[in-house]
Amino acid sequence: MRIVARPSPNHDARGDAAVDMLVLHYTGMRTAEAALERLCDPAAKVSAHYTIDRDGTTYAHVPEERLAWHAGVSWWAGARDVNARSIGIELVNPGHEFGYVAFAEDQIGALIALCCEIVARHPIAPRRIVGHSDVAPPRKTDPGELFPWRRLAMEGIGVWPQPRDDAEGMIDVAASLARYGYGVPPSVDWPLGDTIKAFQRHFRPSCIDGIADGECARLLGALLDL
Repeated sequence: MRIVARPSPNHDARGDAAVDMLVLHYTGMRTAEAALERLCDPAAKVSAHYTIDRDGTTYAHVPEERLAWHAGVSWWAGARDVNARSIGIELVNPGHEFGYVAFAEDQIGALIALCCEIVARHPIAPRRIVGHSDVAPPRKTDPGELFPWRRLAMEGIGVWPQPRDDAEGMIDVAASLARYGYGVPPSVDWPLGDTIKAFQRHFRPSCIDGIADGECARLLGALLDL
């Protein structure tokens, strides 16, 4: 993994919150250079700790002990200021707006290596490795349904459920989503369907319809058992 310094001025002190989350994004811009320029532009008021290009080159923007401006308005497991307790990694990808494509092999290899280093430095539980869409369902869809969450879990980064056969009809989906960490009404001001879509985009990308069906219930049951 090759790390290149590309400092961003967009960061703050963390305050008292310990780093216990890792949030993965895609850049959602036409080119890598456009994304890097924006992440380092003080007028843009956005940043991340790292960006990984498609060839695996990793750019370091903000020191991990500082708060980067990557999650925005967000919620996870009762925390409303996700930035204060997370490290953010951007993956170069045009995203849904500019022609979403599969992530490159070298890029994912570099991501796995970087994530392993980060979780060795910070007490980040597997279920607290999430996508931007998980913490901001009404606003964001990244890193999206093509992101290889299952592969990362096989490398010890995050989790991947094996569906329970007995969960259908037994689980209160809203309560189970909240128990896992997702924001659901009335704790958040967006519809439950948005949260269900975020869950599906992460754990059931074959069908993202915002409807909590039996498969979703089985997946949730399996996640809560991990």
